[in-house]
Amino acid sequence: METKTETRNYLNYINGAWKEADSGEVIESTNPANPDEVLGYVQGSSVNDLNQAVEGAKEAQQTWKKLTGAERGNLLFKVADVLESRLDDIAETMTREMGKTLPEAKGETNRGVAILRYYAGEGMRKEGDVIPSTDSSALMFSKRVPLGVAGVITPWNFPVAIPIWKMAPALIYGNTVVFKPATEAAVTAAKVVECFEQAGFPEGVVNFVTGKGSVIGQGLAEHKDVTAVTFTGSNTTGNNIGKTVAARGGKYQLEMGGKNPLIVADDCDIDLAVDAAISGGLKSTGQKCTCSSRVIIQEGVYEKFKQKLLEKVSGIYVGDGLESSSWMGPCATKGQFESVQKYIDIGEKEGAKLLFGGRPVSNDTGGYYLEPTIFDNVTTDMTIAQEEIFGPVLALMKVNTIEEAINLANDVEFGLSASIFTKNIEHILSFIDDIEAGLVRINSETAGVELQAPFGGMKASSSYSREQGEAAKEFFTTIKTVFIKS
Repeated sequence: METKTETRNYLNYINGAWKEADSGEVIESTNPANPDEVLGYVQGSSVNDLNQAVEGAKEAQQTWKKLTGAERGNLLFKVADVLESRLDDIAETMTREMGKTLPEAKGETNRGVAILRYYAGEGMRKEGDVIPSTDSSALMFSKRVPLGVAGVITPWNFPVAIPIWKMAPALIYGNTVVFKPATEAAVTAAKVVECFEQAGFPEGVVNFVTGKGSVIGQGLAEHKDVTAVTFTGSNTTGNNIGKTVAARGGKYQLEMGGKNPLIVADDCDIDLAVDAAISGGLKSTGQKCTCSSRVIIQEGVYEKFKQKLLEKVSGIYVGDGLESSSWMGPCATKGQFESVQKYIDIGEKEGAKLLFGGRPVSNDTGGYYLEPTIFDNVTTDMTIAQEEIFGPVLALMKVNTIEEAINLANDVEFGLSASIFTKNIEHILSFIDDIEAGLVRINSETAGVELQAPFGGMKASSSYSREQGEAAKEFFTTIKTVFIKS
């Protein structure tokens, strides 16, 4: 397939204009399926670039917040239409830039369209409540008001959906945005920002600044005029951002890692459970924070599950993501490719049995391809059972009872998502009550959440706030209580 991606220098978008970074530096974006293919260049921005963006956003917010929710919503509807019209181009760019297969990239872009339309509708929904007063001659009510400037820091694994599910609610509730994407997916992100420009968003409402996390991400966390920062990424970076924002009295939202369990009970539909383990654990090359990295199986069906799993995984074709036969693409970066191999080596050294895969896939382009990998005889004290790998690795763990399975599932520092496959209502209710996870799924894979539902984790997976759905209003607004005396 011939690329539609234009190799060009993608600029920052600050106060309604596309600008080169003051530093004059650019960062190369390459294709993980063929690292010699340069997709484009993005700006290696400085703190000065960031300051210009924040200043523009702060000024624009004074006008933006005074528009009606319907007026802001109409603009988001227009962005959705533009994004939908550019779906094929943006999806292919995503596949070439971070390795996700084209069908997954198209699905993610379509999800971005749906999120924009959902939050556009939020502009016509209520923004407060009337509260009874003890004074009969008074009217008391609450109203939600915007925070100001929101800093949006996003990862490379969902370069369309995650930025949009942060920016759309921030904007509809009257905030302005300074958006810093991961540099590894910044070309895709730039094309998303172009959709806001094409839709006619006012100058300064949406700003786009690329560069190193240590400069731009940290700069957003430190900036006194950035009221709130929403972040998705690693625990180390997220915790640092949270501490920095909290120290200056700002508001922060963190969505970080996961070590998500899929429990397979001995009364379940084995074929469905196997399909869910493969889809939830290996799709997107395992590069989802909600991926099923641990499969906890009752002893009675352990061998049967394992054999069916091996049969299906052996049919997975690893390709560049654009080929129709590609089920799994490359790791998104060289660093991630090497990190996953390191975890595989650790798993073998610590005594886990490598059942399938675990090796680089030979190719002519130097692409970062890894075989889907399955480990057996994994115990909870092993590194591959405790740490987030973010790659196509499944760890199989055997238990006797569902109670033991739930205890094992909870025996990690993370608590993002979890699922169980069973027909037993008692097991289902116990799982719902006892599992330590923000996203609980029954007879479904751990990955995925509907856009109208709250999303977020427990323990080290998040800051306990929630994204998406109506829950986003809790983060991107604050409550003003009004008392009117006649």
